[in-house]
Amino acid sequence: MTDQGWTGDSTRPDRSRKASKLVRPYAVTGGRTAPRIKFAMEALVSVPAETASPQQDLSLLSPEFQAIMQLARQVRSIAEISALLRQPLGVVRVLIADMAAEGLIRVHQPALESGSPDLNLLERVLSGLRRL
Repeated sequence: MTDQGWTGDSTRPDRSRKASKLVRPYAVTGGRTAPRIKFAMEALVSVPAETASPQQDLSLLSPEFQAIMQLARQVRSIAEISALLRQPLGVVRVLIADMAAEGLIRVHQPALESGSPDLNLLERVLSGLRRL
């Protein structure tokens, strides 16, 4: 992902790009701050085989959905996708919940034992984030 944000428009002046990045996350989520479905930040996201097929026309999706789909071709955590896109975790959670509801991606929630997340998984996610 470039510093151009999700638009990928390299023709706009720098000042316009910076201004649009301040408003863009709010506009992308339609003003929503909470996802329809609650996902843990360590939940893993993947693209189903039928969605990744060549017959599926992904050009009709928003640039945000396309960016998430591209990253989710490899299984990644929601936190990792957020970091790679350089977007707030809350914004990415809202978008991923929308995509999951449409069947574009699969989200694999971690199994919780006695209400607490797997410590090994959290350590792996943290390690991956540090490598970014």
